[in-house]
Amino acid sequence: MRKIPENPFVNSEMTTILEVGDLQKSKSFYCDILGAELHSEYGGTSIVLKFLGNWILIVTKGGYTKDKPEHSFEPPSHPNKVSHSFTIRVQNCRESYELLKSRGAEFITPPYDWGHEIRCFFPDPDGHLFEISEIKRLY
Repeated sequence: MRKIPENPFVNSEMTTILEVGDLQKSKSFYCDILGAELHSEYGGTSIVLKFLGNWILIVTKGGYTKDKPEHSFEPPSHPNKVSHSFTIRVQNCRESYELLKSRGAEFITPPYDWGHEIRCFFPDPDGHLFEISEIKRLY
């Protein structure tokens, strides 16, 4: 009989699923602006990306399925309402801001210096929020 491990997630990876309205627009944003690696595309409704060592599955709106009969995937309902965000720790927030801005990222504000951290935010085409953050050394 096989022993069940105490941690079922040993040697596992996690994927974030993001629901989008326009798959090609999102593919361009994630690959061309953020530099994500396109791993695969399937069904005309999904793309799989590798970004900063993480998996992101981009899907279009989907209906109910047998394994989630009361849940469906939908993109954010309003671009100013955040239900999920990503934080990317960077070495230099201002330089990262300039680079991403030159690639087409549309920032909410320029980098703001909070004393211990410099950060700024930008949305993907569907309003999923990204933060780039530089933590200042306190010594």
